Amino acid sequence: MKLEDHQLLAATGAGTMMGNFLRRYWLPAILGRELDAGGAPVRVRLLGEDLIAFRNTEGKVGLLGEHCAHRGASLFFGKNADCKLRCWYHGWQYDLEGNCVDQPNEPPQTQFKQQVKQKAYPCIEKNGVVWTYMGPQETKPGLPDLEWLTVPESHVYVSKRLQRCHWTQGMEGDLDSAHLSILHNDLLKQRAANPRNRSAVWAMRELQPEIKTEAMPNGLLLAAKRAAEADTCYWRVNQWFMPCFTNWPIPGDNPQAGHAWVPIDDAQCWVFTFSWHPARALRDDELASMRGGSDIHEPVDPQSFEPLHNASNDYAGPNAARPRQPWMGVTALQAQDLAMTESMGPLYDRTQENLSASDLVVAQARHRLIAAARDLAKGIEPPRDPASYRLRPLAMELPRHVTQWRDAVAERMEARPETFRVSV
Repeated sequence: MKLEDHQLLAATGAGTMMGNFLRRYWLPAILGRELDAGGAPVRVRLLGEDLIAFRNTEGKVGLLGEHCAHRGASLFFGKNADCKLRCWYHGWQYDLEGNCVDQPNEPPQTQFKQQVKQKAYPCIEKNGVVWTYMGPQETKPGLPDLEWLTVPESHVYVSKRLQRCHWTQGMEGDLDSAHLSILHNDLLKQRAANPRNRSAVWAMRELQPEIKTEAMPNGLLLAAKRAAEADTCYWRVNQWFMPCFTNWPIPGDNPQAGHAWVPIDDAQCWVFTFSWHPARALRDDELASMRGGSDIHEPVDPQSFEPLHNASNDYAGPNAARPRQPWMGVTALQAQDLAMTESMGPLYDRTQENLSASDLVVAQARHRLIAAARDLAKGIEPPRDPASYRLRPLAMELPRHVTQWRDAVAERMEARPETFRVSV
């Protein structure tokens, strides 16, 4: 990668090309369950900005700049009451839109509250997540129709974790189907012991999948083709949606999976993990597993959202025995991905990489992001039609003679309840 491309992709702060591009999309800001009506404000850092989220006494969520417009005291210590947030220092009070509605330290003749505006971003709460839009209000789109946002809330579970690396560094792991058979090989072996789990057998033995891609207006379709039975192939079809959403299939009658990779700054990101079933409510046993930390939902510290498998314990987890080699101790699925993407450092110098054929999707996604950011700088808005997100990941067995893979999976990939079929 050229140095100028690396620098463009890396910088997400306000005023940068990539930062401006990211602000054209609704992004997850915080889990709804982190906020209580009339309860404590919560610090949130997104796209290099320090913010405060709070749920007012009517249950509505606001997202304000952290530092009071008066003299900069943190609104983390603000009083949440009367459907507004009041700075503890001098009592200036703000509504959800950032309007200053009270200046109790000023006599009536010198008040100027009508002229004061606290930074505020609009919020929409949907299926357990508070989404925010940080771009120009005149270009605000609708929420994307990602399937996990369109099914009933009973069909969805969402968790989040802190990841200590650049958002694209983590996201690219979801775009890389080739690592499945290598990094996760031991886990695949365990699953392949179940004779009904044929997909694990196919994935485990095929180290060099054939990678296929197809451009969409708002991202990429990515498919990995592996040999299956004598006359069939195994296809895993994922989606990457701009700017930072990924889907991937879970075999069987199980909830599907997706991520949102939301930049905190240039060296850290929030990873929101979505499990959803297109056609039914999640079962109690599924929810219990997810809340306790499943393959997809990494267990975290409940206050900091730091993963329990982290660099301080070599991703083996707290109190784990020291293995003969470090990789042997990393046995949890998400921990394996964490170990690889964080071990590169907070932001790896991409000019030092040597990409190969299996990195096709990674290279194409980077190109799309860079091109979209440059187009926006020229006044060309990025694609954000909510309907263009209505696709579902899937895994299926197809006859070996099939060459038009997109046509073969098109109907089942449509994100409608009636098109859901159990994946292999």
